[in-house]
Amino acid sequence: MEKFNKLTGVAAPLPIINVDTDMIIPKQFLKTIKRTGLGKNLFDEMRYDDKGNEVPDFVLNKPAYRNAKILVAGDNFGCGSSREHAPWAILDFGIRCVIAPSFADIFYNNCFKNGILPIKLPQDVVDQLMKDAENGANATMTIDLEKQEITRPDGGVVAFEVDPFRKHCLLNGLDDIGLTLQKASSIEEYETRLRTSQPWLAA
Repeated sequence: MEKFNKLTGVAAPLPIINVDTDMIIPKQFLKTIKRTGLGKNLFDEMRYDDKGNEVPDFVLNKPAYRNAKILVAGDNFGCGSSREHAPWAILDFGIRCVIAPSFADIFYNNCFKNGILPIKLPQDVVDQLMKDAENGANATMTIDLEKQEITRPDGGVVAFEVDPFRKHCLLNGLDDIGLTLQKASSIEEYETRLRTSQPWLAA
């Protein structure tokens, strides 16, 4: 998993509440178990019309936001089914931070496991950041995970909270497998002892 330390990029505004995982990545795109290639179908039903043409008014189709790295969203983001393809699609598009007043629990946890930083902030603060994000190409923000700060386009700073263990994992690029591999030597020592003391179990 790629490390997350400091992220600077354009923030795209998505002022919609209850964005569920089917809106993020519709069910017909869940056939793959690869984490790549889903970005083109992120928000598919909002980004494209019935003929597959881009909807010009959708935020990620606008020139200023095509390379957005941050998403400022409405309340209860990521609700619905628990599909991990949702953060995969967001990450594959290039977005590494989602800011919202609240998130669905499973989606929130899946973000950390896939290198995305979900930031919860009070509604009034999100409203301010949403207005910043509406400034198009000028909507550049910096997310500093180490300092737990968001620097707004005007230079103002917003502090945010994050669980210390999840912060450690993001800063060091550790997903569940990475955390396990940190104990590789201990696991190998245990298996060696097991083969010696109880060889029938290791057969």
